[in-house]
Amino acid sequence: MNSIPQSVVALTGAGISAESGISTFRAADGLWENHPVVEVATPEGFDCNPPLVYEFYNQRRRQLLSDEIKPNPAHTALAKFEHEFNGSFLLVTQNVDNLHERAGSQNLLHMHGELLKMRCLNSEMVYDLRQDLNLDSECKCCRSPGNLRPHIVWFGEMPFHMNEINTALEACDIFIAIGTSGNVYPASGFYQKARIRKATTVELNLEATDSSFDEHIYGPASKVVPAYFEQLLRPSS
Repeated sequence: MNSIPQSVVALTGAGISAESGISTFRAADGLWENHPVVEVATPEGFDCNPPLVYEFYNQRRRQLLSDEIKPNPAHTALAKFEHEFNGSFLLVTQNVDNLHERAGSQNLLHMHGELLKMRCLNSEMVYDLRQDLNLDSECKCCRSPGNLRPHIVWFGEMPFHMNEINTALEACDIFIAIGTSGNVYPASGFYQKARIRKATTVELNLEATDSSFDEHIYGPASKVVPAYFEQLLRPSS
């Protein structure tokens, strides 16, 4: 990159949080922490067995809130870039943790929801959540127990903020995917969207994928992300 871009969109996936100790939900065999996806990550699974779904996300939330989980240098580098970059920067994450926020990122969209939030099934109101959620948890707006669900996008549901994301992708100079295979819809189409404006597309990942990005840089996120975003701010002459 020989000049500083004017508009950058970055997408982060599980790979950026893995180095902070957060494991990916989904294993190679398709199970989510030894549960079939349909049991813990679909509206039908929640309707069938809400206590199981509550406990599944309670465990993930407890891990996220533990002292061991902290932002890593990749999270910090993205926050640093946002605060020092003079152009337009949007950070989109597929992750449901709060490590980007803790690192200092502000212009951030969680397309798959957030572990530390809950949503009323009746009003769609969203509330912060730090404790366990169960059938006895009382909704703040309707004052009824059992009306709350994790604020997580499940399979079969539309990701959040898609209009804002698509607008940013169609206007950016560079689109960067970090720690994600980019094979899951709709994120799988983000780099094509970015190319509408002939944006440069870049993949920063731990290992090679079958993606068709313009540039590929491989290695741990905590190494490659700080290096790449530093050169975006201060390109060589």
